[in-house]
Amino acid sequence: MIKLHDLVPPQGSNRDRRRVGRGIAGKGGKTAGRGTKGQGARDTIPAGFEGGQLPLTQRVPKLRGFKNPFRVEYVPINLSLLSDLAEEGNSAITLELLRGKGIVAKKELVKILGKGTISKSLRVEAHAFSKSAVQAIEAAGGTVISVPMPFGNGRPPVRGNALANR
Repeated sequence: MIKLHDLVPPQGSNRDRRRVGRGIAGKGGKTAGRGTKGQGARDTIPAGFEGGQLPLTQRVPKLRGFKNPFRVEYVPINLSLLSDLAEEGNSAITLELLRGKGIVAKKELVKILGKGTISKSLRVEAHAFSKSAVQAIEAAGGTVISVPMPFGNGRPPVRGNALANR
C-alpha cells in the first residue's frame, strides 16, 4: 500500500527555476536575457511608464459615475390623481385615457403610486404598481391590470449611441 510520505512527482516534472545573472557559467549569464543596452537592460521602469509620453492614466479623465443605459423610467401617477379622474365619471383608468388627458406621453411607461386616497371602485391599467397602491385600489373594490412592457420580459433596449455598453 502506498503511503502519503512515499508520494513523489515524476522524474523531470518539477524543474528548478532558472537563476539568471549569476556569472558566465551556464545560461543566463552576462546580460541575463535583457539584451544589450537600452532602457530595458537597465534598472526597473515604473508600471504605466510610456517613455515620456503622457500616460494613459493621465490622458483619460476621471470616471464620474455611471449612467445605466438599461434603466426603466416610469411616469409616477398617484392615487390622488386617479380619484380626481374618477370624480369626472371615469370608472376605468386606461393608458389611452391618461394619454388623451395629456398626463402621459405616447411611449412613456406608467407606475401607480399609493399617495392619496381612493373611494370609488376603479379598473386601473398601468405598467407597474406599488404595493400600497394595489392594496388601496383593491380595498376600494377596484381591480388592478398590469399591462405588459413594450420591450417584452427582458431588459429594455439600450439608450445612447453605438458605443454604449451592450
